[in-house]
Amino acid sequence: MISKVRPGLEEAVAGIEDGSTVMIGGFGRAGQPVELIDALIAQGAGDLTVVSNNAGNGDLGLAALVGSGRVRKIVCSFPRQSDSYVFDATYRAGEIELELVPQGNLAERIRAAGAGIGAFYTPTGVGTLVAEGKETRTIEGRDYILEYPIRADWALVSAFKADRWGNLVYRKTARNFGPIMAAAARTTVVQVDEVVELGALDPEAVVTPGLFVDRVVAVGERAWMRNGAFVGVSGAAGAAAGAASAPGTAARDAGTRDAGAAA
Repeated sequence: MISKVRPGLEEAVAGIEDGSTVMIGGFGRAGQPVELIDALIAQGAGDLTVVSNNAGNGDLGLAALVGSGRVRKIVCSFPRQSDSYVFDATYRAGEIELELVPQGNLAERIRAAGAGIGAFYTPTGVGTLVAEGKETRTIEGRDYILEYPIRADWALVSAFKADRWGNLVYRKTARNFGPIMAAAARTTVVQVDEVVELGALDPEAVVTPGLFVDRVVAVGERAWMRNGAFVGVSGAAGAAAGAASAPGTAARDAGTRDAGAAA
């Protein structure tokens, strides 16, 4: 089998076109593929539809992509939190379209795409704006709405380790939407801390088989800074480094892609 490892971030995001639908993993900053997002910004594709749980935090990663003006529409569950000022300003200016989807529905619509499910009924959203224009059905005395899968042209995912065939393992809460997004996109690009030799990954621990992965790029453990202040370090060393450099910062700020685990 040909190796799926790419030599750099530029090669990893090559071919993403204007108007693409791009799934971006992450639960806030936990599991967010920040390096791939930065590479996408540098690559220049625009008029994007982004599918993600959030709409960006602070001014890094997904927030930077939104702030760059490249995103036409975002489909997410939690567009606003205390540091979502980039999305807030963009939305209030009428520069981005928002489709708000309950989190469970979002996850199941993505999963359905990867599983080949044509549609499904769910009670979530019945009697709310979510149900407007959607087919409804009463099943065993309970009302449901019909939801359709969300598919994407591309998925940008962050994982912990991969082998050259694209088999992936994740680190704790950094896993979040990664596995279902990898299965729901036509092309899946994954950044990892490390690419290991074939056989080094325990088959019982592999969450995403290489079947669902098209490109892998190693970015190593990353130090996160904000306004010159240390926020945290990704990877296994994150908790120790964060405690040594800025006690409590990683746990408080969720400033790494796996800060939920560190916390």
